[in-house]
Amino acid sequence: MMRRPSPLVGLYVRLIAAVALALAVASTAEARAPYGWLGTDPAPAATLAERIAPPPGFTRTPAAEGSFAAWLRGLPMRAEGAPVLTHTGRPKWRQDVHAAVIDIDIGKRDLQQCADAIMRLRAEWLFSQRRDKEIAFDNTNGKRMRFASAKRKDHAGLRKYMDLVFAYAGTYSLERELKPIAADDIAIGDVFIKGGFPGHAVLVADLVENRETGEKRFLLLQSYMPAQDIHVLKNPKSTDGSPWYATPIGDQLVTPEWVFLRTALRRWP
Repeated sequence: MMRRPSPLVGLYVRLIAAVALALAVASTAEARAPYGWLGTDPAPAATLAERIAPPPGFTRTPAAEGSFAAWLRGLPMRAEGAPVLTHTGRPKWRQDVHAAVIDIDIGKRDLQQCADAIMRLRAEWLFSQRRDKEIAFDNTNGKRMRFASAKRKDHAGLRKYMDLVFAYAGTYSLERELKPIAADDIAIGDVFIKGGFPGHAVLVADLVENRETGEKRFLLLQSYMPAQDIHVLKNPKSTDGSPWYATPIGDQLVTPEWVFLRTALRRWP
């Protein structure tokens, strides 16, 4: 004679199923797109790492999954040959300084300039990792502006918060937030910066190494004035058109639109 299952067994099974469903929903809710500004747009034509190959004899340095370095290498790119546009939608007056253009919005106002673009990329990475409490920048007067204080915590809220940061922060404040680092210890995510009014800043976006010689080379990203597309800089000293910058850096780092001292290298604390 077969016995009917106890009602408690059925209740237990339903409870387990409900918990599993809740955990699955929570996991989905916690997931964020790695490049939130793309929304539902189709996949990019190429990533930074796919578009710009290492020089012959060089390989990319290791980067941990989920790290800022790995995230920067995965940045989506505009089509090959794309111009750099300003916030007005018009081409930048110089089209001879970039090797490629990052596929990220600028905004309609003259806000996302050099240091702003670097803070934007840092914030976007932290947001993709759900490290919202770490998204914070000092304004020019030293007051901390925190994303955690924003009313909206979605990507639209992040974008609105960043416009506020752009309006009240810049090279002067960012230089003071970052810690000095020796030029020989350069790493992806580091920043060459000269704080001031005006000042300038560029971001180290990739790093490769020749295993036989130990030489390292790096890529630089910048925005500029007026607010414009973030782009990979050409190396004005390169004789073959390569955008990779050589090490050792020497006393100065010469970029197409600014010259930095080797002591200008900074790192996020």
